[in-house]
Amino acid sequence: MKKTIAIVLAAVLILAAFSACSAGSKTAAVAASGGQASNGSAAALSGSVSTNGSTSMEKVIGVLQEQFMNDNPNVKVTYDATGSGTGVEAVSNGTCDIGLASRKLKDTETGLTATTIALDGIAIIVNADNKLTDVSLDQIASMFTGKTTNWSELGGADLEIACIGREAGSGTRDGFESITGTADACVLKQELTSTGAVIEAVKNSKNAVGYASLSAVEGQDGIRILTVGGVECSEQTVLDGSYTIQRPFNLVTKDGTALSPAAQAFFDYATSSAASDLIRQAGAVPTSSTKS
Repeated sequence: MKKTIAIVLAAVLILAAFSACSAGSKTAAVAASGGQASNGSAAALSGSVSTNGSTSMEKVIGVLQEQFMNDNPNVKVTYDATGSGTGVEAVSNGTCDIGLASRKLKDTETGLTATTIALDGIAIIVNADNKLTDVSLDQIASMFTGKTTNWSELGGADLEIACIGREAGSGTRDGFESITGTADACVLKQELTSTGAVIEAVKNSKNAVGYASLSAVEGQDGIRILTVGGVECSEQTVLDGSYTIQRPFNLVTKDGTALSPAAQAFFDYATSSAASDLIRQAGAVPTSSTKS
């Protein structure tokens, strides 16, 4: 009987020792993984992030959302290319998480904060067959207000000038008109609703001139980018300010409304230095985040 009891006690002690070792190993494993369980499910970011606005920011938002979703496979980031004005309205009324505006906020757009993630040059583009290489700000204004109507007046071919521009509410149009002093005075042959449509229209018309985001026109066939006052539109000239027709790329958020964890994580990523190379690859000029 004593022998049986001794055997049972020994078995209990062995089992207790084994359990303690197992628990210690699990504790060590969790500590080694930074305090998370090995599958990381407890700390995994999930959810959706909706962005809405500027068509000019398509490439920038595209590369940022792709990388962010690669890093966070349980998060879906969507982009609705509607134009800056619509994006600002969408974030204001709560139908998207983050608005996208390729312009400064207007005085009437209150209760919002714009955070700049990049600068973008607005390139002046002509058909590839146009022999003109340079224009001044005054000449641009004269063309777009209908005062200069023929390319021969600028040293080009004897062709009527056809000005192509964006629709009201577009951040590209707002930036272009505010810098060239042509607000509410442009005489347009075509008024189009996207950057891509402007580029295509200029490609298809030998007498056309238009304006579009630098990030969208670089490497495009069928068009040429004019220098303005002898200064080319490039990352360097936009950053140093020597190219004057430029505007900000902004993330717009609603004051007093907290972003979801997923949306806040995307916002933090897009405004961090980690995103700079991707923004540059998309053709824009990354800059330190500022608020306006």
